[in-house]
Amino acid sequence: MNELFLVLFTGFGVSFLGQLPMGNLNVAATQIGVEENFKNAWLFSIGIAFVEIIYLRLGLNGSEWMMRNKTLFNVMGWVTVGLFYLLGFLSIRKAIKQKEAKTKGLLIDNKINRFFLGIMLSAINPMQIPFWFFWGTYFIQNGTIKPTTLNFNLFTMGAGLGTLSGQSIYMYGGRWLIKKLKTSHKILDIILGAVFIVSASIQVYKILTK
Repeated sequence: MNELFLVLFTGFGVSFLGQLPMGNLNVAATQIGVEENFKNAWLFSIGIAFVEIIYLRLGLNGSEWMMRNKTLFNVMGWVTVGLFYLLGFLSIRKAIKQKEAKTKGLLIDNKINRFFLGIMLSAINPMQIPFWFFWGTYFIQNGTIKPTTLNFNLFTMGAGLGTLSGQSIYMYGGRWLIKKLKTSHKILDIILGAVFIVSASIQVYKILTK
């Protein structure tokens, strides 16, 4: 039982810590919590966790397929870079031109269900698969996770809970901080745009140096 709990906690810890650095998804969750409501922010975050769980299982079960399709992942990585740069510049451009204080941010200025919006934004970052492949392989090799369906399911469940917990810090803590500092919607758009651009630049570095 203790071994199974360790597998669950390991998945939770890796995913939770991975959510803490500021990124485009957790900033977007904060923006939805501030400009809409926590219900929509939770739907958005559940959509993110849903895709991450799928990518995690692909990383755990598809190591051979991944090794045979490195070129595909490189292409998908460059597509992600292009999308992130585009979203970043568009978000900053909208913030600069924004006149109304209550204008919604670029990513949430639409009627897309927030659960599906979370799925869409999380899905365009396929580099989550190598991330989970690395950690899954590491914990399997050191014996923390056994290559069984039960262990994989517990690790995946823990990762999903870790993602939601990390997102909740940005949803609630971010909203509190923004209200405390009386940050404008324009500044939120600029922050989100900057995070997209930084994320894209980091992605370029990873692709070129891996």
